[in-house]
Amino acid sequence: MAIQASVRFKADDIWDAPENGKRYEVIDGELYVTPAPDLIHQTTVGSLHDYIGPFVRQRKLGKLYPAPTGLVLDDENGLQPDLIYVSNGRARIKTRRGLEGAPDLVVEVLSPSTRGRDFGIKLRRYAAAGVPHYWIVDPDSRHLLPYRLTEDGYELIGEFGAGTVFQPELFPGLEIPIDELWL
Repeated sequence: MAIQASVRFKADDIWDAPENGKRYEVIDGELYVTPAPDLIHQTTVGSLHDYIGPFVRQRKLGKLYPAPTGLVLDDENGLQPDLIYVSNGRARIKTRRGLEGAPDLVVEVLSPSTRGRDFGIKLRRYAAAGVPHYWIVDPDSRHLLPYRLTEDGYELIGEFGAGTVFQPELFPGLEIPIDELWL
């Protein structure tokens, strides 16, 4: 008689994932494997990094990390968001292998294979971990949706699409023209 075991993955398992171009994440003890992102996705991530990175660096506000950077929220949640911002005030979460604790900002750029997860379980995990700001960027609809953490979870604080300029409350003085994220 075969015995079936219920296997739960640990967040630390992301550090042992194969280097095969796929993204491995553990959410609530379940393993998720995502194919390498497409060019539109990577262009969007790069454009956001080009706006936020210099702003953060010039003002010595903290550090911005692109994927693949491991983010361990707790024992059962290890993720690799597209962009992670860690302020100087949260620098204690930085370790040699990645980030361990809640950063100030997580950005997820939607892909067809991750859309449901980014709006669902990841949104809830980031909120439960105490990540104050969560942005979802949709290259297909060309929108940026910023969320702010409240006592009741994330609150959508705006919707920025074609022809608009996003001025994030987290980075006063920064302006991100939405139309330029897709170039």
